[in-house]
Amino acid sequence: MAATAPLRDCQAWKDAGLPLSTPSNEACRLFDATLTQYVKWTNDQSLGGIEGCLSKLKAADPTFALGHAIANGLILIGTGRSVRLDKELDLAVKTMVEISKAQPLTQRERLHVSAVETFAKGNLPKACELWEQILQDYPTDMLALKFSHDAYFYLGYQEQMRDSVARIYPFWTPDIPLSSYVKGMYSFGLMETNFYDRAEKLAKEALSVNPTDAWSAHTIAHIHEMKAEVRDGLEFMQRSETHWKGSDMLACHNYWHWALYLIEEGEYEAALTIYDDHILPSLQLSGAMLDVVDSCSMLYRLQMEGVSVGERWQDVLSVTRKHSRDHVLLFNDVHVLMASLGAGDSQTTQELLSTLRDASESPGENCQHLLARDVGLPLCQALVEAHSGNPDGVVELLLPIRYRTVQIGGSNAQRDVFNQLLIHAALTSSSSTHRNVARSLLMERDASKPNSPLTARLIRRAAAVHLLQ
Repeated sequence: MAATAPLRDCQAWKDAGLPLSTPSNEACRLFDATLTQYVKWTNDQSLGGIEGCLSKLKAADPTFALGHAIANGLILIGTGRSVRLDKELDLAVKTMVEISKAQPLTQRERLHVSAVETFAKGNLPKACELWEQILQDYPTDMLALKFSHDAYFYLGYQEQMRDSVARIYPFWTPDIPLSSYVKGMYSFGLMETNFYDRAEKLAKEALSVNPTDAWSAHTIAHIHEMKAEVRDGLEFMQRSETHWKGSDMLACHNYWHWALYLIEEGEYEAALTIYDDHILPSLQLSGAMLDVVDSCSMLYRLQMEGVSVGERWQDVLSVTRKHSRDHVLLFNDVHVLMASLGAGDSQTTQELLSTLRDASESPGENCQHLLARDVGLPLCQALVEAHSGNPDGVVELLLPIRYRTVQIGGSNAQRDVFNQLLIHAALTSSSSTHRNVARSLLMERDASKPNSPLTARLIRRAAAVHLLQ
């Protein structure tokens, strides 16, 4: 199997201090190939793609516990399937646990199995604690690092996402496979906690080692977005496109960032061209949840700007409808709701809301279901009120939870759609109190993003109705 770096066999993993409980060198190499593609956000056809590697991995050693852990973990981290609704996945997780109990694994491997099982139950904070236990003793365990990094992102645990990498960063010397990608992970956590200069420095260091590091390019896109450096952002995306567009699992998201700059500039037709040429085709090809939220978020932002998106919601709904009962992540639920509302599918809208309400009433240890009552459901209802033309209802629902939306996960840039919704609703409210809220929010936004063309447009709109006199 061809690869840019030698894939590690049993002895190589042992030499790295991360022994794997399998006698199969082929299983070890396929585990490495799968992990490498996950970290790089790409299905490398020279390796057989992630699914191809996992299939061969299972055949090489059907009882390789960590092979089952990475396979199940990747499905769960993708957030498009849950053990509540997917019997095949539920069986796979139970099989993983049974296999782990039937053999003498290392403590590190047992913790991995427990973490994936815990994640499957929806207890993401506990899963992160288990991965952190691994990293305390094995700071170069990339699987534990990457799984916890993604889980922290889903939880909105921004400081933990940053600090988890900071704690192990000194151990990742350049001779360790994938070490440059740790720079990119660290830079993202720094960016999300507003350390923009340090984040950009690390991301550029990562790109100097590997220009095709799509995640590090993505971090720089975020930095320009958060600082409203629109021209710099557009130039960077154009200059780097040839390097990151081959990362099929992240390219759509990077194009989404590109489109955000265009929406900021008011270049709506150009943004729709990116949507039609890159974002929708990626959604239809992959059905991946990241592509779902990108598609929904972009169309929703354009609609708030007064742009007609035509029948595009119907194309998205054909992918999202099947996720209306998932309730794996509230962040996903809200975006799936955007699609059913946009497409005018009242049945799917009601199904999503009623099943989410049911989940919130019997949450068990599922952290998302526990959060649904106080944050998830009010956020969803705010979208319904906006669709119904009730801006006062939107403000009453969103204003009390605006500082809690971070708990549903996603990035600062992604969640900005909710800030924009609140401002638009407050601007069009019939209540003088709510219109004063709009004024306050705009002054606040202008202070944090003083160069934002979108904010400038909203301020002009407020001035036209005498809110800023």
